[in-house]
Amino acid sequence: MSRRLFIANRGEIALRVIRTARRLGIVTILGASEADCGSLPARMADEVAIVGPAPSSASYLAIDRVVAAAAAAQADAVHPGYGFLSENAAFARAVIAAGMIFVGPDPASLDAMGDKLMARRVGVAAGLPVVPGGEAADADAARRCAAETGFPLLVKAVAGGGGKGMKRVDDGDALDAAIGRAMAEALAAFGDGRIYIERFIAHGRHVEVQVLGDGTRAIHLGTRDCSIQRRFQKLVEEAPAPDLPPAARIAIEDAAVRLTRHLGYRGAGTVEFLVDATTFDFFFLEMNARLQVEHPVTEAVTGIDLVEQQLLIAAGAPLAIDQAMVGPVGHAIEVRINAEDPDRDFRPSPGVVTRAAWPAGPGIRVDTHIARGSEIPPFYDSLAGKLIVSAPDRPAAVARLAQALNSLAIEGIATTAPLHRRIAADPRFLAGAVDTGFLEGLADATGR
Repeated sequence: MSRRLFIANRGEIALRVIRTARRLGIVTILGASEADCGSLPARMADEVAIVGPAPSSASYLAIDRVVAAAAAAQADAVHPGYGFLSENAAFARAVIAAGMIFVGPDPASLDAMGDKLMARRVGVAAGLPVVPGGEAADADAARRCAAETGFPLLVKAVAGGGGKGMKRVDDGDALDAAIGRAMAEALAAFGDGRIYIERFIAHGRHVEVQVLGDGTRAIHLGTRDCSIQRRFQKLVEEAPAPDLPPAARIAIEDAAVRLTRHLGYRGAGTVEFLVDATTFDFFFLEMNARLQVEHPVTEAVTGIDLVEQQLLIAAGAPLAIDQAMVGPVGHAIEVRINAEDPDRDFRPSPGVVTRAAWPAGPGIRVDTHIARGSEIPPFYDSLAGKLIVSAPDRPAAVARLAQALNSLAIEGIATTAPLHRRIAADPRFLAGAVDTGFLEGLADATGR
């Protein structure tokens, strides 16, 4: 087990890693930008190392600076959190070359899953179904692929994530413009302008499976549903996925484990699927080779600390958990409280938090890095915190979520909390009838 852990991230995930490391007796060193050196994670860490100025390109994404800071702090391991360099194979190799442990999968797995086209090929090799589509090396190839796939379709970035470089196209007239925008956005966000085409499934559900692997064995920790999204970015996640027939759930979980074994994967990962909400046919989308934002709902229903498992596996320990030991109990729901104004097209709302009253009580967990006086800088992701509720069953969890949201009060910045209150009261959500078009239906119903 690591003795000195360097955390190459910020915000609530940095604080989340600090808490588990502290419980395990590990010294924590936070790699922070100049904009974050006064943040709550910086105050909670045992030590702080400045990795660069505020812009992420010069700090959190600067491999040389991050690795040099970790080495100078005499860290023996580096935890990348999520986002930033968490799935960057070059970063993992640089950490290992500097004599430290990378708390994540090996670089070969990152290479295989970081490229979405390669991930599709690996999925096929492992026997997983994939969404019809294919590579689009240029505009002409994209048109040919679109003709085979049909409309509507999605143009997606090969190196994408978080909805960046992803465009829905409903007809041929809009294809060329969407291709141009997707390529430009992907190049700016990832330094890689390659795209590919996938069929758009109108009533799709985003269902994912949490997996753990030690390079030899692999297990799953059940499903999550992340269908409620805006601009292909998740807003609400729950475990287990509701209203999923047992046969479909078992098939999806088995497919996730099969892929994990095929890769010889080490660490925590998430295998993502698109599920047709009417037929329950499912298709492999990608594998996120890192900890997910929504990991707390899995922790809530399994009682397993995923950060602890990451640290144990990274230290070379074999899986101590057998599949028969994992049985999700109850239901958990997470909502992302972003510093955005949902009534102004999710416009970012950086600023100083003048009040932060988070709910508390049985079955309520809050993962956040903000408190009264905290500053939300304009340089990074807008996630201010996550509200997680759990209960013996889904109806009780939904009721607890509504109560918790009503007691949540954040002032000084706009947040997505009002939107979540509307979601929690929506009859479709109460019934578990969610798909990736949920938010459009909510807007139609509320006029917002």
